[in-house]
Amino acid sequence: MGRFLEARRGTGAPLPPPDDPAAFAALHAWSLAEPADFWGAVWRDGGVLGDLAAGDPIWTGSSTIAPPQSEAAGRWFPTARLNFAENLLRHRGDELAVIAWDERGPLSSLSRDALHDEVARVAAGLVRCGVGPGDRVAGWMPNIPETLVAMLATAALGAVWTSCSPDFGVDGIVDRFGQTEPVVLFFCDAYGYGGKVHDCTARAAELLPRLPSVREAIIVPFRGGGEVEAPTGVTRWDDFRRAGADPPPLAFHRVPFDHPLYVLYSSGTTGLPKGLVHGVGGTLLQHLKEHRLHVDLRPHERLFYFTTCGWMMWNWLVSGLAAGATLVLYDGAPMPAHEPDILWRMASGERVNVFGTSAKYLALAEKEGMQPARQHDLGAVRAVLSTGSPLAAASFDWVAKAVGPQVQTASISGGTDIVSCFVLGNPLSPVFRGEIQGPGLGMAVQIFDDDGARVADGEAGELVCTQPFPAMPVAFWNDSDGERYRAAYFEPWPSVWRHGDWAYRTSHGGFVIEGRSDATLNPGGVRIGTAEIYRQVEAFDEVLESLVIGQRIPGAADRDVRVVLFLRLREEVALTEELQGRIRAKIRSGASPHHIPRIILAVPDIPRTRSGKLSEIAVRDAVEGRRARNVGALANPEALAWFTGRPELS
Repeated sequence: MGRFLEARRGTGAPLPPPDDPAAFAALHAWSLAEPADFWGAVWRDGGVLGDLAAGDPIWTGSSTIAPPQSEAAGRWFPTARLNFAENLLRHRGDELAVIAWDERGPLSSLSRDALHDEVARVAAGLVRCGVGPGDRVAGWMPNIPETLVAMLATAALGAVWTSCSPDFGVDGIVDRFGQTEPVVLFFCDAYGYGGKVHDCTARAAELLPRLPSVREAIIVPFRGGGEVEAPTGVTRWDDFRRAGADPPPLAFHRVPFDHPLYVLYSSGTTGLPKGLVHGVGGTLLQHLKEHRLHVDLRPHERLFYFTTCGWMMWNWLVSGLAAGATLVLYDGAPMPAHEPDILWRMASGERVNVFGTSAKYLALAEKEGMQPARQHDLGAVRAVLSTGSPLAAASFDWVAKAVGPQVQTASISGGTDIVSCFVLGNPLSPVFRGEIQGPGLGMAVQIFDDDGARVADGEAGELVCTQPFPAMPVAFWNDSDGERYRAAYFEPWPSVWRHGDWAYRTSHGGFVIEGRSDATLNPGGVRIGTAEIYRQVEAFDEVLESLVIGQRIPGAADRDVRVVLFLRLREEVALTEELQGRIRAKIRSGASPHHIPRIILAVPDIPRTRSGKLSEIAVRDAVEGRRARNVGALANPEALAWFTGRPELS
């Protein structure tokens, strides 16, 4: 970011030098005041390959944010044409482009030239299937190099990639791919998780008849080697890519800036998952900005993020190729029983510079007493990124002690909605424990109250964005009039993006996310965020995980709610009155009397999505006797049974 800032100062922009304490705030203010200049600079600084002539417009609208389908909407880079895969594959040579691990250790790797050649082979196979611009190609795949290759081959042709992880059940896959109607499906014959190999072929036999749009299905062998028996009508990966043949020329089809690149899916907790269509240019520019400026990712550095192919962090991770980084992929359980610290061994062995994970992983690592820097050489790690849920202040402390004092801890937050971040870290501002450093450049992030007015620092409210930005979804799938798009982000304020996070801005200019605003609690009419409770509860060594809901008080005429806290305790710990008393006292002193749970219960397991997020909404539905929506989004739906019909909650 320092180099970018210095380059902008040379153009006459009113910016201080990078070592000025006000440098980031000034750069952010300039990015909002002159958005066309800023995003044009991101294009040039990132070395984007594409057709954009000097003097071509960057933005055609006003400063008012609006849904793409509305009359008030403008367009970013309306004359530009580019190709996503071309920009990710621009770096050539013998240097490794991707390194893959699973629970058993190193899996495979590809140089930049080898990755280019593999993409060329698979792109040729897609052309033989008749795939062209706008067609959908789906991956029901693990996080392995073959998935990356298939995505890049799809993007090279101007087609649209959509994916989910192999642990999805058939109904969950059909809920997603059934909407987008892919013409080609890639799937693996098996995947590994938790020390076990899980077969996918039986589910594939059930799935394919339910996806009539699929003209060709390609089966990829587990762990990338050996023969795989292809079911009738299914093509083997090696046959599809014509293994052994010289790679054909790879041509990149350049498309308009807002041409569809990805269809991602909402978690589906409120009905069928929404298909969010993300554009080629907006995704590329936003990720270049975040990688190069906010993460300070440099060519030849190694980038890792623990993710599955059903979470937007996979899409965020793979864009690191455009910055010249080497990707480190991992597929499997983050803490397998045979080697709970395998991710840190991988970080040491592969000299990872930027290590990305979830807040839950860091909290559990501390609970388990991990001290990775004592067992592994983590000298290359300069940043630990965390997302998925709010990162507690104690986790900042743990990273400094257990990973290294030189490491920047950067909590980041955004979502599938924008396939990127609203608030995240940066290399110029100080890090304050428990806080996200600041807003994304070019992102006009504010905190509003229920009346749509900006609140004072320290006061919680809705996280919103008040100016257009390129990474807004270009559309929702099957939403021709934009009604669902408007309902999702532009209600109740037509000219404000309401993101659905409950947050506050700190006196340092940072942010604290309190949780999803639809999961906030309202006991006695006082609206509070769940993260305030989690921060207190998870400080207890006896507690491995916690989940809190606001349950409507049975029989209460005023529809008041009571706070109910569920705890997953260590195996040898019992939920005694003494422990409950200590927890309530800690919440009272660390948060407020309004946060104190009326009921505390120990649970055997807590439902979580496949990206590791604990599902407050699904638990609340189960407790209140409603059918949990889209159980297929959960990694452990069987855990919901415990919460249904509990006599303690009647």
